[in-house]
Amino acid sequence: MKIEITKDTFALAQVFTISRGSRTQAEVLTVRVTDGAHVGRGECVPYARYGETLESVTAQIESVALPVDRATLQAALPAGAARNALDCALSDLEAKRSGKRAWELAGLPAPHPEITAYTLSLDTPEAMQAQAARNAHRPLLKIKLGTPDDMPRLEAVRAGAPDARIIVDANEGWSAEVYADLAPHLLRLGVALVEQPLPAADDDALIGMDRPVPVCADESCHDRASLPALRGKYDVVNIKLDKTGGLTEALELRAAALAEGYDVMVGCMIGSSLAMAPATLVAQGALVTDLDGPLLLAEDRDTPLKFDDKGVHPPDSALWG
Repeated sequence: MKIEITKDTFALAQVFTISRGSRTQAEVLTVRVTDGAHVGRGECVPYARYGETLESVTAQIESVALPVDRATLQAALPAGAARNALDCALSDLEAKRSGKRAWELAGLPAPHPEITAYTLSLDTPEAMQAQAARNAHRPLLKIKLGTPDDMPRLEAVRAGAPDARIIVDANEGWSAEVYADLAPHLLRLGVALVEQPLPAADDDALIGMDRPVPVCADESCHDRASLPALRGKYDVVNIKLDKTGGLTEALELRAAALAEGYDVMVGCMIGSSLAMAPATLVAQGALVTDLDGPLLLAEDRDTPLKFDDKGVHPPDSALWG
């Protein structure tokens, strides 16, 4: 068994801004695992919010003793980007070795397209209204907020896309006071869900607060070990493979969250179709699917995921799984 790691950079279609900053490109790590006859691929996006860099994640992957399989990998690396890329590459390798699809090997029914959110970058109200108007035909818009003065942005997006379903992502940018003030307006403007309104370290403030719109844990939820701390604060958990450390734990987290009464959202970092491909399996039947990473890029992988009016389609085997 051999592991190869490369850094790939994908230009974004436009500047992408959230409450923590802006970017013009997506830097990812591509992992290829080969047994000499077959090659499996996975992708991860190291995330500075969790102390990850391209270099640190590369070092983590290189530290894994070979040979390795998905079962031994769970103990070899913690949840995070490094384990995600390697876990997904191993899933792809298993599929290629067996001649079966990854969903078959995971004991899942055949996947189908899921309507995905399309993300509007944080900007001035005028610019966000223009973004919303350009994308008003899409059934689900996700708007990036997270400042103390977001009410004009909310109103502007709703004016630009009066018929779209809307979800809001504050990226930990609000205080408890700001969220309490905005909550009734989220309901009034038809917002279907709000993601991570408060910093993860401060989310105890959500206990006992009115939640007129379902509240989703993102930065507060990584893997199954996160679930006990979410009680009384959240209604939905956002499952991202770069947080769970791969498809293996993502499927386990989905099952555990549903069993505990949470709804599920399946999200992504900004990456290519290779990163989204395994997440389409987790997204089956989710309350919200947010796998628009490739739609935000100016370029993508060969054999990219298909997006149309039915949503994001499961991957072709030439891409993954």
